[in-house]
Amino acid sequence: MGIANRMRSPARRVGFYGAAIARELIPNLIWAMRKERWFAEVARTGVDEELRLRVNYYNKLAQGAELGMHAVRLDDVPRGASYYYFDLRRDICAFKQTLRLHPLFGDIAYVPDVPSIVKSRPVGSENTRSVLLKLNRLRHFQLFRDPFSFEQKAPHAVWRGSAHSRVRRELIARHGMRRDHDIGHAGVPRDGLVPTQRLLPQEQMRFRYIISVEGNDVATNTQWIMASNSICLMPKPRFETWFMEGRLQPFVHYVPLNDDLSDLDERIAWCEENRDDAREIVANAQSHVAKFYDDRREALISLLVLQKYFERTGQIEPSPFSTEIFD
Repeated sequence: MGIANRMRSPARRVGFYGAAIARELIPNLIWAMRKERWFAEVARTGVDEELRLRVNYYNKLAQGAELGMHAVRLDDVPRGASYYYFDLRRDICAFKQTLRLHPLFGDIAYVPDVPSIVKSRPVGSENTRSVLLKLNRLRHFQLFRDPFSFEQKAPHAVWRGSAHSRVRRELIARHGMRRDHDIGHAGVPRDGLVPTQRLLPQEQMRFRYIISVEGNDVATNTQWIMASNSICLMPKPRFETWFMEGRLQPFVHYVPLNDDLSDLDERIAWCEENRDDAREIVANAQSHVAKFYDDRREALISLLVLQKYFERTGQIEPSPFSTEIFD
């Protein structure tokens, strides 16, 4: 299993770039025709409330939002961050290429001054200029099969990651030397911390409790933890992506931890004493994850998010369905 998983990552990258290059070979007109066909269907039948909520959650721009002088044409988006570029291209290729937007690639932990397309943003009501798209999906939206049931797992906690943030160092300082849990820094030596053995996601799934701790912005393991049969333990999210971490509810989708991780044992004890509630949290988390793997629905939501972006920045006229869908 270890060799297979080590091979999987290069194979996924090859598949990602192969699919991206293949999409680039298809004329934009084809993607535009698909968009118009889908939008005609939306105008005729409408959308369900969950889809409408997601579109407006990702894009909170008000009418008349000022685009800013540094926006780029769609056909001139920088190619430097290739994962981000190709994920963005799969959505913007359906629109007129003279339209403009402001892309911010990378870990964005602040709210920009102008309406910007981002992978991540702070959670809260003040992030209206940060428009989320499903960027860097190769890293943030990968799942792994969990071969263990909740009952088969060891009733302890596990965490692996780079201790490059205060909270992660706090986690290791408090719990890294314990024998019941398996918590350690992986990567290069840092701040006197000696790296420990890396654990693949499937190896971490042997534990009933997997800890998720934010780094530069979101924690990249939250999605696959919540898709597994383990409990996700984490402090309340401060940042969010397309996964809508800001909508996750404590004791519904995950079990909350204090910011200093001091209540780890208390939370595990609660789960062990309330097994039915714990299993329900796992089921709720899996239901949340399932929303993001209908490819057609995801593509439609992305197109609607961009349609609202171009409308609200005054670049195109509102569509017939805009008043019914866009807040």
